[in-house]
Amino acid sequence: MFSYRHAFHAGNHADVLKHTVLVAMLQHLLQKDTALTVFDTHAGAGLYRLDGDYAETSGEAANGFMRLVKELENGTPATSTEAPATKGSAAGKVKTPAKPTLDDLAPALKAYLEMVASFNNKGSHKVYPGSPFIIQRLLGDRDKLKLFEIHPTDIKTLAANIAQLEAGRQVAVLREDGFEGIKKFLPPPARRALVFCDPSYEIKNDYLRVVAMVADSLTRFATGTYAVWYPIIPRPEAHDVPRKLKTLATKAGRSWLNATLTVKNSKLLSDEAGDVKRPGLPASGMFIINPPHTLKAALQLALPQLVAVLGQDQHATFSVDAGG
Repeated sequence: MFSYRHAFHAGNHADVLKHTVLVAMLQHLLQKDTALTVFDTHAGAGLYRLDGDYAETSGEAANGFMRLVKELENGTPATSTEAPATKGSAAGKVKTPAKPTLDDLAPALKAYLEMVASFNNKGSHKVYPGSPFIIQRLLGDRDKLKLFEIHPTDIKTLAANIAQLEAGRQVAVLREDGFEGIKKFLPPPARRALVFCDPSYEIKNDYLRVVAMVADSLTRFATGTYAVWYPIIPRPEAHDVPRKLKTLATKAGRSWLNATLTVKNSKLLSDEAGDVKRPGLPASGMFIINPPHTLKAALQLALPQLVAVLGQDQHATFSVDAGG
């Protein structure tokens, strides 16, 4: 149950997607004068070292955050080639997204990179902030953050990391199951909330619990913003998550947005010896109910650039769908 540690995956392409979306959402939601309460249902350790044993063991950041940084730092010239249309583009023959430079970087990606850079010395990329620290960095004095984590090691690390912020009562660290713990806090006093749900899906039941949590939360607080990350893998439970969340949003009469990023082929491959090689995580998505009205346009600019930089083969693509 507790074998998953996000430290192995920190800074991978899924983190780039989810944290780009997270920053973009918060930048809009925090413009209002009314206090915002943010709930992080699976907070993890909060901060990660990309030069640490965990991250270096998996090497996933090399094809995620670090790849994005290096491409931009190298000033790769923008190029484009003819290719079949992706889900995120018009039908027919189109130009694949050009690799961005710092000068033409989408605002959402620029904000994301500036956020990560704020945790590092200039020119260094050793520290990667998890969602708790990204959220707290953006909050105002009136806003609140509640962090849920049940992993026995990560909760201790998270509590120690948060204590260094000296944020007082603004941030609460709770050793509770986020799927259940959030219930007692909805609706929040100021009736403005963002629920950020990023489980490991290590346990198969997590797919069902995500949907159940969102369904229950909508009955308690229909106007909250609910953001769910999910993996896109060859499992029916994974493909059911966005479909079921869309159904929930539609039945509740709420708007929704579903953004996906695919970086490589999802099929199992065989090496020269005939041994089957698992491709690792090929894609993931963010499903948001009651998204900020600015989010769709922001992601339509950012995701093609992520495809251009993080794409590992011709299957790399993106999609941004919305309704309600």
